[in-house]
Amino acid sequence: MNDYVKKNMETISSWICDGWTWGKPISKSEFERAKKGDYSLLLTPKKPVPKSWIGDVKDKEVLGFASGGGQQVPILAALGAKVSLLDLNESQVKADIDYAKREKYDIEIYQNDYNEPFPIPNDKFDMIFAPVSLVYAETLDPIFKELYRVLKPGGRLLIGFDNGINFITNDEITIENSLPFNPLRNKNQQKSLEKDDAGYQFSHTLGETLGGLLRVGFVLKDIYEDVNEYGRLADLGIPSYYSVYLIK
Repeated sequence: MNDYVKKNMETISSWICDGWTWGKPISKSEFERAKKGDYSLLLTPKKPVPKSWIGDVKDKEVLGFASGGGQQVPILAALGAKVSLLDLNESQVKADIDYAKREKYDIEIYQNDYNEPFPIPNDKFDMIFAPVSLVYAETLDPIFKELYRVLKPGGRLLIGFDNGINFITNDEITIENSLPFNPLRNKNQQKSLEKDDAGYQFSHTLGETLGGLLRVGFVLKDIYEDVNEYGRLADLGIPSYYSVYLIK
């Protein structure tokens, strides 16, 4: 495991202790509503994933990718999916294990650094659900190859990305940083992240994200944009994220 990955795990654990949004499991009532088909799933901060992207997942093999915390995977389980989770952070993994025990559904856990080969056989999953997380990865191509490998032919990848705008400004008013944003190569960028207790994060271009996915063989089916959860950029309606639906 790279040193920056270890730092990110420590940082995310501290965020969870402080009440991080993405570390709070869904409520019992949300789980029960999902069993009746009333649900909302997020790849990005605010805009729900279209239900047409999810489709009928009953008895389908579905992987929550870097999706721990007891949020997306429980909803997918409530919809009848056979759920698995790949996540490295112990607290996020535990939240999903505890939720599965409480609601009495099975979950297969792969506690793994997504920068390393996945301990998963080829062509296992019908769908992979991957909320924004690859800002914590410096290099994407090896991850995309693994995502492609573990999907069944015809399987779906639903994945969210940061578009880079969040990296060029700290106060959402003044442009302060150049792109690419890479704290391993730019000490000033590293210092700004340390100041905000933000771990190590990396910007990625559209060519790296969507282009990289297409180059490994995925076929693009749909795309939408989203704004930050709060702040000036959100108030102005400036998209900071996008989600894509792809097929193997």
